[in-house]
Amino acid sequence: MSESDLPVPSVPNARDAVRALRPSQIREVANAGFGVDDVLPFWFGESDRVTPAFIRDAASAALAAGATFYTHNLGIAPLRAALAQYVGELHGSTSPDHIAVTSAGVNALMLAAQLVVGAGDRVVAVTPLWPNLVEIPKILGAQVETVALGYGEHGWQLDMARLLAALTPETKMLLVNSPNNPTGWVMSRDEQRTVLAHCRRQGIWIVADEVYERLYYADADAVAGTTRSRTAPSFLDLASRDERVICVNSFSKAWLMTGWRLGWIVAPAALMDDLGKLVEYNTSCAPAFVQQAGIVAVQQGERFTQELVLDLKASRDHLTRALSGIPGVDVKAPPGAMYLFFSMPGATRSLDLCKSMVREVGLGLAPGSAFGPQGERFVRWCYACDTARLDAGVERLKRFLAQHGAAG
Repeated sequence: MSESDLPVPSVPNARDAVRALRPSQIREVANAGFGVDDVLPFWFGESDRVTPAFIRDAASAALAAGATFYTHNLGIAPLRAALAQYVGELHGSTSPDHIAVTSAGVNALMLAAQLVVGAGDRVVAVTPLWPNLVEIPKILGAQVETVALGYGEHGWQLDMARLLAALTPETKMLLVNSPNNPTGWVMSRDEQRTVLAHCRRQGIWIVADEVYERLYYADADAVAGTTRSRTAPSFLDLASRDERVICVNSFSKAWLMTGWRLGWIVAPAALMDDLGKLVEYNTSCAPAFVQQAGIVAVQQGERFTQELVLDLKASRDHLTRALSGIPGVDVKAPPGAMYLFFSMPGATRSLDLCKSMVREVGLGLAPGSAFGPQGERFVRWCYACDTARLDAGVERLKRFLAQHGAAG
């Protein structure tokens, strides 16, 4: 048999669950900006400021001291102790036995999902939502049902009756991100109490993504400069440390450490041995010198975080006022996170709209559809930058709308 007679091999593909994952529409918009001069990028969820010097210096010192080796799967003991102290000050007594250090917050979300869900399990997620949370369970073969927040006069609100109806006894896990990316919605203490009681009765795991918990603007001015910490309501305030609640957090937002890829999990102690195995088979451990920087962040970074929150609140209010003056824009100042999620002319096709704004006026926003179909009609603007940069972006938005006959 000649080579020409051999059967043509089929095209190799990833498994169906992976091929069905949604690609990042935020990245798609960013790609549309390649080759465009002078783009103002407000599409990603990070500040334009570098990590504070005291944290960078700690990492440099750790590298100089030779902190380049493997560590314990669950994190070095001093960091777990520092995190237990930090979490305890915010949310009540917490032991290092309930803390696991992870290689970023998104890694923590994957590990949490791997701990409790598998193929065929039912997961409920409150949306609009950062797409990673919705897609991670699908990688594991789980089925994800969404319950959408509603938007109205008072901004984004949860329909509690709809959520509880979705949380049936067949549900394995509930995913809640509060403060929420992209909307800035914050689940209230009473809402958390109701959800926790229901999930206890049904035996449902709660995985709470609380990476924006410190970016919470209620009474931020009253807290600044004091010894009190201010944080959004957390399931950790209500749940014992050994029930079906897993809280995920990250160093990325409160200490501007997005590129460091360091996070943590608060979970029942009974899960830790199995969680250590999952860490081993995913990443083995977080880098030692990065963990040393994490210790300094939680032990010395409180004043920095409080000042950051005040800066973000000022930027939020500044951008909200500016956008409110544009005809056709509907925007509400949210109580948390670092985004405005607002409607504007043309946003019924938000991906096409955002690509056009990048190409035509160099304005980079994230399309609402990136956060699920419930986000269509909206766009997301990350306001974690100085107000002069925000003003430049607003002027470009006005120019775009004027060119398309959508603004007076």
